[in-house]
Amino acid sequence: MIERVKEFPSLTIIRHPLVQHKLTILRDRQTETKTFKELVDEIAMLMAYEATSELSLEPREVNTPLEKTSGWHISGKKLTLVPILRAGLGMVEGILRLVPSARVGHIGLYRDHSTLQPVDYYFKVPGDTAERDFFLLDPMLATGGSATAAVASLKRAGANRIRFLCLVAAPEGVRFLSRAHPDVQIYCAALDRELNKQGYILPGLGDAGDRLFGTR
Repeated sequence: MIERVKEFPSLTIIRHPLVQHKLTILRDRQTETKTFKELVDEIAMLMAYEATSELSLEPREVNTPLEKTSGWHISGKKLTLVPILRAGLGMVEGILRLVPSARVGHIGLYRDHSTLQPVDYYFKVPGDTAERDFFLLDPMLATGGSATAAVASLKRAGANRIRFLCLVAAPEGVRFLSRAHPDVQIYCAALDRELNKQGYILPGLGDAGDRLFGTR
């Protein structure tokens, strides 16, 4: 259900049939805003199932209605979801349904369409960053500039366990993020062909933020 790419050791492509089916509908230009939102939500939840597979467990005793037994409990650090505003917001609720105890921070970044460089305008995460695992969320990994800047902001705040989850990635973005932060594991549903001259992913799915929120 997953694929590794030799060129990008830190990249995991999630090939689950449901993820790939929903992603194809997501790409369709005829998919309306309501359906697009629902699909982003559903794909994020399915991807998080894979991305959380390496969380550590510790034994725990529990009393059933009949007797005491032993089971497992997620151990170690607390999980925090950090969407990159605004498109990353579409991925939050699906993952929260899977991990309802997760906290949510926010990073505000936008890409200057003339320079293609990220501009930082908002940062808010829980204070105990060193005690947390972070899932950084953005539907698209295009140039990699915003993702790289967001990871740097989290590290400056004290985070040292960060995973990046996106739906569609371009090789240029994966390469840029991996070189800047080789310790960050990247999860995507598709590694697309390339970026065009405007920095959009091809074949991609258009502007995820516009399609999520019905703007142009």
